[in-house]
Amino acid sequence: MNEPDDSRLAVSDDEDTAGGEDPSMQGGRRGTERGQRGADRGRRRPRMPLWLDTLVTMIVALVIAVLVKTFLIQPFYIPSASMNPTLLEDDKILVSKLSPGVFDLQRGDVIVFEDPDDWIPGDATENPTPRVRVMMLLSMVGLAPDPSQDHLVKRLIGVAGDHIVCEDKGEALEVNGVTLEEPYINPGTAACQNAFDVTVPDGKVWVMGDNRYASADSAWHDYRGESGFVDESDITGRAEVIFWPASSWHRLDDGRESFADVPETP
Repeated sequence: MNEPDDSRLAVSDDEDTAGGEDPSMQGGRRGTERGQRGADRGRRRPRMPLWLDTLVTMIVALVIAVLVKTFLIQPFYIPSASMNPTLLEDDKILVSKLSPGVFDLQRGDVIVFEDPDDWIPGDATENPTPRVRVMMLLSMVGLAPDPSQDHLVKRLIGVAGDHIVCEDKGEALEVNGVTLEEPYINPGTAACQNAFDVTVPDGKVWVMGDNRYASADSAWHDYRGESGFVDESDITGRAEVIFWPASSWHRLDDGRESFADVPETP
């Protein structure tokens, strides 16, 4: 019987050892290569200087602020007593620009709109003081209320097609035949300062202040023989909350209940 050729097996073992790689070394080598690549990237991308990093951060924050002010929310302040007791003088409010648009406005909402026809005399920005100049700059990016006073804040009473009636001075307000109970108005005065009977045209709204006897609103302008209607396109948005002073913080969502029984436009 021939003996096995051990030399062939020995050669095969030597070939396996020379031609292969110890598996225990592969993971370490890959880790070393990754570390080297990371180090190379670090050398190729030097850190941004602190002043440049700060500048970029400020620019990004400014862009975000402008976008928020343009499309989402905008602060305003209350310059008069026309919305007492809901809004007091110098209250700061946040206005959602998603209404009208993404969300519909409803009767009873507190809205902000652009001056439709010189309802507000003068403009604080015509000869601005240093304080007003700073406010103007900050308002451009939504960091402060607009000091120009070319916007008004009133309560939305009627939408296109609504029939709104006040029988006489001191009487309650009627919308589409329903007499309203309005707990938000100044308790020291009645709902109507003058008699009127109007139907809101298409594309228009009818607005009134909560302090009815101290508000140059739709009813007041109608009484003077002027147009009391406001274009829907002039509406900036819906007032959502009083954010300053902190002691007055609350949502402005208590007006819709007064119109719950009002039918759709006749």
